[in-house]
Amino acid sequence: MDKVYEYLKKAGTFFYATAETNGQPRVRPFGFFMKYEDKLYFGMGQQKPSFAQTRANPKFEICAYVAADMSWVRIEGTAVFDDRAEVTEAAFADSPQLKGLYNEQTGNVLGHFYIKDATATFSSFAGEPEVVKF
Repeated sequence: MDKVYEYLKKAGTFFYATAETNGQPRVRPFGFFMKYEDKLYFGMGQQKPSFAQTRANPKFEICAYVAADMSWVRIEGTAVFDDRAEVTEAAFADSPQLKGLYNEQTGNVLGHFYIKDATATFSSFAGEPEVVKF
């Protein structure tokens, strides 16, 4: 998991893929993730379609690219939602700017989940892929 976390930090933005109930794939850029309780957590607004799509089908995929290395990682797994207040506080401590987006004034609520049964495939133009399971 640490290699995946460090790679995502280096990439900054990653692309999060879900599927609508009709099977139509949807991809969008995201940036929030954190390590908490030895798990890799992600978060998004509960008001967003991506949150509803992940609730309906917890299997998702992430792709991140680091141009300087000409490398990318694809991460697939299953979302396990965790609505504990402690997780929200950890997210706000990790990324204080989230407090401005998710609060009583905006009406937005941060939803979070960790990934289980994860497989990360690191690839580049220079060599064979490396697979990490966590």
